[in-house]
Amino acid sequence: MGEGSWVFVTVPRDASDIIREIPREPRPGFGSLRVEATIGSTVWRTSIFPESKTGCYVLPVKKAVRAENGVQPPDTVEVTIELID
Repeated sequence: MGEGSWVFVTVPRDASDIIREIPREPRPGFGSLRVEATIGSTVWRTSIFPESKTGCYVLPVKKAVRAENGVQPPDTVEVTIELID
């Protein structure tokens, strides 16, 4: 995690592969998928995006969510994501 307003959490390869294999209608926006994400007590809606270098999805996490849960770089966090679409 970085110090900026947004940081990106990488969805593990096995989970990314499962997400990629789920049949769905194509969406505009370079492969983004709408999700409901949870870190600690914070639940919010956002999108995950495919990252070309790793082939995994990444989840943007804004500074307010990190602050609300006492998460600072380089902490490891447990994140739950649920696909909305």
